[in-house]
Amino acid sequence: MKNTSLILSIISLIAVVTFGVITLTKDGKKADKPAEGEVTEAAAQAGAIVYVDLDRILTDYDMANDLRSVVETKVQNIQAEVNRRGQKLEKEVAAYQEKIQKGLMTRSVAEVQGQKLQQQEIDFNNYAAQKQQEIQEEQLVMMNQLGDAIQTFITKYNEEKQYAMILTNSGGAPVITADASLDITEDVLAGLNEEYIKTKNEKSEE
Repeated sequence: MKNTSLILSIISLIAVVTFGVITLTKDGKKADKPAEGEVTEAAAQAGAIVYVDLDRILTDYDMANDLRSVVETKVQNIQAEVNRRGQKLEKEVAAYQEKIQKGLMTRSVAEVQGQKLQQQEIDFNNYAAQKQQEIQEEQLVMMNQLGDAIQTFITKYNEEKQYAMILTNSGGAPVITADASLDITEDVLAGLNEEYIKTKNEKSEE
């Protein structure tokens, strides 16, 4: 759906600017490296610079999909109402023009109705602009909610992982290429979805 891709692109663009580079190790100190000879996992180690694929998270994060669905429904309802009012006004203008062409009304009546239609057009344009602003606000609130949830989770996540820096990658920037072990997207995504499901269940039980 066109609205889906538009909203997703807006979120991706602004979120990259919002998050930028998330530096999470306190005081810039790296965590201790594994002792020599110690068996280590394939995943990135403490003190490493890692990254998350923001596009992937915004696509597969359950909270992002739920919020996007809610916003899309609101946007569709708003657009439907704007279209309905716009079509109604167009019909009234067309009927007015037809009556004038056929000479079915006096000049004085035509002037009065013409002024009335002009005011209706002004009112409609104001209404449409207001609804467009509401759509932008809905999208912005959604972006802020997602940004806050992701940032909060990653901050808590790194208290345990102790990475020196976590980059947010989107569309191949700023990370063009990197060792696969530095991509923590799967781990972060799993954690985000697990926490979101837990929060939803807790709210449903209240």
